[in-house]
Amino acid sequence: MELNRRSLLAVIGAGTAAALTGCGTGSTASGSADGPAEGEITLLTPIFEGSDGKTLLEQKILGGFRKKYPDVKVNVDYTTYAQLNEKITTGLAGGLLPDVLMMGVGWIPPFAAKKAIAELPEKLATAHDYEERVLDPSRHDGRLYALPVVLDTRIVVYRKDHFAEAGIKKTPATWAELRAVAKQLTTDDRIGFDPFSIDLRQCWETFLFANGGRLFSEDGKKVLFTDSRGVEALQFFKDLVKDGSADYAKKTDAGSPSNVQTGKASMMMSTSALWKQVTEQNPELIEDDKLGAFVLTNRRPAMLQGGTLVSRSASSRHPAAALALVEYLASPESILGAAEQRGSVPGLRDLNDTGYVKENQFVDLSLRSLEHAVSEGGTAAWMEIREKIKPTLEPAIVGNQSAKDAIAELGRLAEAAIGRM
Repeated sequence: MELNRRSLLAVIGAGTAAALTGCGTGSTASGSADGPAEGEITLLTPIFEGSDGKTLLEQKILGGFRKKYPDVKVNVDYTTYAQLNEKITTGLAGGLLPDVLMMGVGWIPPFAAKKAIAELPEKLATAHDYEERVLDPSRHDGRLYALPVVLDTRIVVYRKDHFAEAGIKKTPATWAELRAVAKQLTTDDRIGFDPFSIDLRQCWETFLFANGGRLFSEDGKKVLFTDSRGVEALQFFKDLVKDGSADYAKKTDAGSPSNVQTGKASMMMSTSALWKQVTEQNPELIEDDKLGAFVLTNRRPAMLQGGTLVSRSASSRHPAAALALVEYLASPESILGAAEQRGSVPGLRDLNDTGYVKENQFVDLSLRSLEHAVSEGGTAAWMEIREKIKPTLEPAIVGNQSAKDAIAELGRLAEAAIGRM
């Protein structure tokens, strides 16, 4: 599979223009979508999972779209985030990209640089009340290429009852405090802190940002995470494991009852969607007010902001219809439905006062903390680099490799990827 992906990337790097020419008549100019919204288009989406998600998208959201645009037919291509990159790169290499694509934070610069997605009219950036940090990942070289649909933040969730039993009256405000509290809360059958049940890439990035570090320079051409702040972020994980207050082998899988739910951890890194999971699996934890959350802090507070964006293909044969669907999927009504279905954060201030936001404490915390939000990505080489982070850093946690050596190796891989762009 890896050889296949590298081959695809090579084809894309060498022949993007030719592939796009053979695919359709669209262009990257935002004015190319002028005209009536009509025709048959395809939407590629990694969200709206399961039967409930499919019903929400096809009946409620697209049902409303059909009423507004009766001359547009939308075919939906469902995938997962694990398969999305390969699906897009395969389509790009073959000149068969879907008309509308939903993709992750950090993905816009790589695909905009390859001219796979079309620039959007700048007026859409002010169509709703967006927090500027929410819009940042939708841009490349200052131009708008996507709109945010839902956000997925990374925060620290903790057991209030464990804190009370240990006499801990406030949440940690530095890593030193976090490490001390984690050691204090660790028992024979409980770890004090579980940072590993979210993706290791996103976990390390959150700690990097909280340590005042950055991934790349503003132009995306220089690696910045190889300084002491990136090393310290990885070393902190090693220190937790050495203390016995964290254990990489005890991480839980997405969707399974998490360690804070089962009481096997007092604190854990989690996504804002955990609240929805708890309401379905352990509602008594919410009813008894046993869960709290806070933003990770060391040199600065930092909350990783992931999520799903929507863009249109530069090669769509029906650019007006594709643009209409992009706008509709990024409307408050569509966003609220998607957020509720996934337990995600709606990316609009317009929705801050809705019942969903007020009832979901993790979403509410995330919206109140958007000033501390930081996104991953920031370079056109991101799609290659992102896949190397976990396997490169993991040996420093589960093996004997030093944090300094692991970060240096990741830096070399990232510099090489940027050099090939």
